[in-house]
Amino acid sequence: MEDIWNILALSGLGIACLIGVMLTALRLPGTWLMVGSGGLFAWWSDWQRITVTIILIAIAIAVVAEVVELFMSMFTAKKAGASRRASWGGLIGGIVGMILIGVPIPLIGPVIGALLGCFLGATIGELSVKQDFVQGAKVGVFSAMGFALGAAAKVGFALVIAALLISYAALAPELPQVIQI
Repeated sequence: MEDIWNILALSGLGIACLIGVMLTALRLPGTWLMVGSGGLFAWWSDWQRITVTIILIAIAIAVVAEVVELFMSMFTAKKAGASRRASWGGLIGGIVGMILIGVPIPLIGPVIGALLGCFLGATIGELSVKQDFVQGAKVGVFSAMGFALGAAAKVGFALVIAALLISYAALAPELPQVIQI
């Protein structure tokens, strides 16, 4: 009977990780769903398979993913010669666009809204400084490209979190316990 519970718990973690990666691709908090699910699995298994250290590593990866995603559009806009105002405009525009368009259009709305918001925020920010439409549009495009790169990087980080949690949950007795508290 205990084997059935182990299989169910591991399956639940696997499903949560799959959903977490998909949510991350849609700009929703999938990495945090995976971290929470990993913590729940660790608690359920008396921290024998997934240790506190593994959860802390997953949290650290999730934080790095958030930072990379957040600042990638600013970084790429700077590469296009963006002003400071345009960089912040792209960042703020992406967040506002994600919320405003994401709410009425489920699933793909946050992605479309963030792309559009990054473009508009960076373009408007650049136009307020230089009044050069071509430069403003260039900065907006680079900001939106940075958003897309940040989102792709975050999905990569989500896959690493999923692999870490599932491998320790499924293979803990066979894995070397180098990483444990």
